[in-house]
Amino acid sequence: METLKTQADELIAMLLHDAEPSPQLKRWLETDAGRRELEAYRKALEMLDRAYAHAPAAPLKPLVYYTALRTPVGRLLIAATEAGLVRISFRQDEAAFVAELRRQLKADVVKSAEKLASIIAQLENYFAGKQRAFDLPIDWSRIAPFQRSVLTAALNIPAGQVVSYGEIARRIGRPAASRAVGQALGHNPMPIVIPCHRVVASGGGLGGYTGGLRVKQKLLQLEGVFRGA
Repeated sequence: METLKTQADELIAMLLHDAEPSPQLKRWLETDAGRRELEAYRKALEMLDRAYAHAPAAPLKPLVYYTALRTPVGRLLIAATEAGLVRISFRQDEAAFVAELRRQLKADVVKSAEKLASIIAQLENYFAGKQRAFDLPIDWSRIAPFQRSVLTAALNIPAGQVVSYGEIARRIGRPAASRAVGQALGHNPMPIVIPCHRVVASGGGLGGYTGGLRVKQKLLQLEGVFRGA
């Protein structure tokens, strides 16, 4: 039984051009039984080729890589696609973070610190005070145009400076949209790297923050901006 299975596997490998036939298989193929079996396998493969020739290929899901990082403001969960950074989360546990990535990004999720090494290095440098601006590719593909304009405006605020929600609204040409700006920043999928913590209330208060006001205050203090809570 094992001999027949091995012979069949070798015959299929030969027909698929995955392997050269062994001397034993060559001798067997010279017999009447071998020739009949070879012809039967060839016909079976031809039928399979015809059956699946026009079948649509199943679309491949995109891959998202993620890892966790300990920082002075708590544990961060970070995710990136091949196109760039796509998520930073403050408060979710790992299972919830992975489930959200799968649901929202329609992607297969793989844990890999190696794939996120450059992002991790720049975040560590940021918290160590060695850099203030990030030089990272960002995956904008799932961000709506209005939110992207708001996040891009926040991205252009230098470290050590703060602006109001109203000022961001003016910078994007929507001066009456302060509340919508606040909502867009409140759903910033990549805080810290996109520094929405540098956007504050016009009256001098901190405003809101997805990671909590204590984290916002700590980030501003880290950047040399002291603000009371």
